[in-house]
Amino acid sequence: MSGDMDKPLISGQLFESNPNLTEIPSQAQTVGILGSGDFARSLATRLVGSGFGVVVGSRNPKRTAGWFPAAAQVTIQAEAVSTPEIIFVAMYREHYSTLCSLSDLLVGKILVDVSNSTEQEHLQQRESNAEHLASLFPTCTVVKAFNVISAWTLQAGPRDGNKQVLISGDQQEAKHKVSEIARAMGFSPVDMGSLASAREIEAVPLRLLPEWKIPTILALGLFICFYTYNFIRDVLHPYIQEHKNRFYKLPVSVVNTTLPCVAYVMLSLVYLPGVLATILQLHRGTKYRRFPDWLDHWLQHRKQIGLISFFCASLHAVYSFCLPLRRSHRYQIINDAVKQVLANKSNIWNEEEVWRLEIYVSLGILALGILSLLAITSLPSISNSLNWREFSFVQSTLGFLALVVTTFHTLTYGWTRAFEESRYKFYLPPTFTLTLLVPCVVILAKGLFLLPCLRRRLARIRRGWEKETTVKFVLPTDYPHTEKTSHV
Repeated sequence: MSGDMDKPLISGQLFESNPNLTEIPSQAQTVGILGSGDFARSLATRLVGSGFGVVVGSRNPKRTAGWFPAAAQVTIQAEAVSTPEIIFVAMYREHYSTLCSLSDLLVGKILVDVSNSTEQEHLQQRESNAEHLASLFPTCTVVKAFNVISAWTLQAGPRDGNKQVLISGDQQEAKHKVSEIARAMGFSPVDMGSLASAREIEAVPLRLLPEWKIPTILALGLFICFYTYNFIRDVLHPYIQEHKNRFYKLPVSVVNTTLPCVAYVMLSLVYLPGVLATILQLHRGTKYRRFPDWLDHWLQHRKQIGLISFFCASLHAVYSFCLPLRRSHRYQIINDAVKQVLANKSNIWNEEEVWRLEIYVSLGILALGILSLLAITSLPSISNSLNWREFSFVQSTLGFLALVVTTFHTLTYGWTRAFEESRYKFYLPPTFTLTLLVPCVVILAKGLFLLPCLRRRLARIRRGWEKETTVKFVLPTDYPHTEKTSHV
């Protein structure tokens, strides 16, 4: 009985809509494929569409012939490997041994290993799949390639997926031939060295957002800290002191108070390592000494930190729009109206509060707009279209402007409330006062770097000047001064 795995990943309509998949171009280079899974089917489709002749070797060619393009020849494995010089091995590692009967037919062939392992298998195995394949077929040349390309990318083409094809192998000529195939398919081959690097290439698909791990943990840590503090200050403290039940604030109100704190601090952490790096350069008097490892890693994660800041700011905007929709907010409006009637007040208009909220909302929208521009320009498709000056202006100048606008947004929100006396026995400062520390340090440091004395010194350092560096010029002996020392 045929199961779901017997169903082809590629629809037959794809073959009918593209006439290039139904006939083999004349004088086309022929390549072989061993395997009939999803990846083999996608690979055959892309190869045929790129002008190659394809011969597929399958253990059951009659059953699998309908899954491949009409231009691809589906036959038994022995016939599939007899003619082509380059053969793609599209099967799992445990099935390599089934090909040992083809050893005589594979002599002198180029075997392209496209397989991947699970994370557990990768940790247990000492050698890569490609190296294991090379040990089984010592008379063949094994090249590792195409394992970082998904079946969907092969179907849709490189425009909808990763374009890089990592290639490794011990023979340069074999890698060159595989690279030419990758280019003909619309991909960009990247030579990763010898076959010993195949294990590193096979680990690439197993990584789950490695560059996002530290920024995500940092954001979660900040969220937990600020959420706990807001819970204590806005919910638990009133409950203990005045027996007011405000636990209904936990799902929306406390979260909405926490998100801007995380976004604000994360945005300041994007520019803080640049400030620290500048201070180190000024102190050392050179740009040629390496930064500490922790600072170097911090600088490399600025993009991810900034995008998480934008994500939290966007959530804060959505939560803020939803605040009037809460039932508790409607009850509060009714209660305030009743109190106004009982107090016999006909007008409670507060000019200061009106201006404060108008400015506060306007600055928030402006800050979110600048952050959106920063997030868009960080996309590779956008950043690659900008020259260095344009990219630096957006990410550095506009990014710092976003930090300044966000700071004014926070100060406008707080206004004079940071100095109000607490109604409770123990004073807990508002959360926004805690978030101002790091951003204000960054803004102050950036302002100090604009001073002429520091700005000129920093410009000289970045142009190659070094403190206490001496260059000695030796002049001819008949010159009046035998030696002259120049301080650069």
